[in-house]
Amino acid sequence: MPLRIIQVAVAGLFALMAVACSEDVPVSVPSAEVRPQSRVVAPPTVTPPSAESEALAIYYRRLQNDLLAQGLLRGDGGGPDTPFTDTVLARNFVRIALFDEYVNDGDVLRPQATLSRLRRWEQPIRMLLEFGNSIPTDQRTQDQASVSAYAARLARLTGQSITQTDQNPNFHVLILNEDDRRGYASRLREIVPGISTGSLNAILSLPRDQLCIVVAFSEGGSASYSKAIAVIRGEHPQLLRTSCVHEELAQGLGLANDSPQARPSIFNDDEEFGLLTTHDELLLRILYDPRLRTGMAPAEAAPIARQIAKEIMASGPS
Repeated sequence: MPLRIIQVAVAGLFALMAVACSEDVPVSVPSAEVRPQSRVVAPPTVTPPSAESEALAIYYRRLQNDLLAQGLLRGDGGGPDTPFTDTVLARNFVRIALFDEYVNDGDVLRPQATLSRLRRWEQPIRMLLEFGNSIPTDQRTQDQASVSAYAARLARLTGQSITQTDQNPNFHVLILNEDDRRGYASRLREIVPGISTGSLNAILSLPRDQLCIVVAFSEGGSASYSKAIAVIRGEHPQLLRTSCVHEELAQGLGLANDSPQARPSIFNDDEEFGLLTTHDELLLRILYDPRLRTGMAPAEAAPIARQIAKEIMASGPS
């Protein structure tokens, strides 16, 4: 059965985009399991970056400095200045997990707020971290540690099995410089046979103001994810890279949309928070609560999400 696109999420400068199509297939539910050990696909030699890639690295360093100077890209998870109630948490869950901000209109992503179904993984996630040829060795070491720790955190929050392995991976995290990414078409086709032109273009032609992207796929007609590709720009300085890892991996689990009302949250277009917040952890817990079912319509899922949010906030976030 051919794989089809179900979700695209792009992180950009003060803009996040999410798209979903209701085309996927159900798979079996695994037990929660975390295996932090990882095997990384890495080329034997590192090629020097092009002048274009070096110019992008300078641009993104300046961008990160500008955002930090404005007090953005916070990593504190939220605090006394960002309170939220169970009502707010449930409302944000509906906006982020049960809506799409963009629709896939052929080869174009068109902005249009659209109700969607509840989407998440029902099969074990086998995650592979892969580097482009021009990613330096020390950066690979940093990113390996960052992705490993974050994958383990996501597994704890969701109860979803997430292992890092090169054996039949279904969630590919690609850290690529500009030169690597533009020449990755054949590798992307290998990862997702039959990948659409639109999905390829979304990755290969990523404009400068879009920082990273995740594309999630499925088989058939349900809302269960079966494969995902997250692409992180290698030119980013470390905080921006980590921010992209936090956002795209979480969106690749099913929090596909963003909302300007969500705070404290990385699922917002204001870049106030760069790393997953306490609020966002609770969204993931709600998303993978067994009382919700993959494929649920918003009208059915929303009241259950409100009850879960009420219970979580009453007992205290953990």
